[in-house]
Amino acid sequence: MYLTSEEEKTLDGEYGRSLQKAMEILVALGDIYGAERLIPVKSAQIAGVSYKTIGDAGLEWISDLEGKVKIPSVLNPAGMDIVRWEEMGVEPDFAKKQQEIIEAYAKLGIRTKCTCTPYYLEGFDVKLDDHVAWSESSAVSYANSVIGARTNREGGPSALSAALVGKTANYGYHLDEMREPVVAVEVDCKLSGSDFGALGYVAGKEIGSRVPIFYMKNKPSKNEMKSLGAALAASGAVALYHIEGVTPEAVRNKFTRPDEGIPVERTQIDEVYETNKDILSSEIITVGCPHCSVEELEEIAGLVEGKKLQKEIWVCTAREVAEKNPDLVQRIEKSGAKVVCDTCMVVSPATNRYASMTVNSGKAFAYVPSMCKVAAKYASIEDCIKEAGVIDEN
Repeated sequence: MYLTSEEEKTLDGEYGRSLQKAMEILVALGDIYGAERLIPVKSAQIAGVSYKTIGDAGLEWISDLEGKVKIPSVLNPAGMDIVRWEEMGVEPDFAKKQQEIIEAYAKLGIRTKCTCTPYYLEGFDVKLDDHVAWSESSAVSYANSVIGARTNREGGPSALSAALVGKTANYGYHLDEMREPVVAVEVDCKLSGSDFGALGYVAGKEIGSRVPIFYMKNKPSKNEMKSLGAALAASGAVALYHIEGVTPEAVRNKFTRPDEGIPVERTQIDEVYETNKDILSSEIITVGCPHCSVEELEEIAGLVEGKKLQKEIWVCTAREVAEKNPDLVQRIEKSGAKVVCDTCMVVSPATNRYASMTVNSGKAFAYVPSMCKVAAKYASIEDCIKEAGVIDEN
């Protein structure tokens, strides 16, 4: 791989051991995947934040690094709401370790905004054809597919390395030829809301890590595409998808329909809702995986208006989104629901206290049983609120 003189100096350790480590990681990836050079990236989103997933070894590695990131950088969800962790049932020892991880990242100049939806943050704008280094699977999917930016599914160390160096290796989804669709997904019915998460859950298993193009009966919203991409990445390993006539590259490039086709019928979507129907009453209801947008918070606020909910319900969102919309947070929490920031049901140990959960996310539906050992049931947002139950105050 060709390196500039400055890049060679960094690799040789002239600018310190931390930058040398970062460059070694980027060069190793470039060599493995046949990259010809490094390219500048506009921003980084870094996984490996929850103490539940990285443990003491991860904390030690991050703490040993020095220097400052060269590009705007934010973090993936942590293992708890940084402010309200006690309300979630998180143990003090875990909270202490989690805070140490956040502080170690902050020392490197990373914005300690812990979210899987960095595209909602102020000053973190990404546009069509921008190169970035993002690592959370749903964020990668949204960047590549809905925005039309370019990123591989970075690991935590490689995204952090890109943030420190300001560059990444030019391979994979940074290249035009790797972004062409190779399989067509034909959807035979109109979909809405959580149907798109169910579609991703179904289709991802057949697509694997390939690039699909969807042919749909109706046009999804950005929130619905967010749900679709998150589920595709969780049940499969899809980092980029196109929708004919909708996503920016499909509109611009007018892709030829791939020869291979995968049909998806309404009955397959319905089967996702029917799975685990024997869980008649979940102990907790969680929404916001990926983190809720303002529009989704508005929808939830409308659904819980005037109600007092019986069961524990978490509405997960980015702290910045919650702080900019205190009226929505107040309306939701008046019902007894908790607006939980910085974390989600997948990466928090607080989830482990429950035996069963209802989710409106295809991603959570795929991950919660395996990562949290909690039985999960899939439902629309409306049915999630119904599952929470209403206290009769008369």
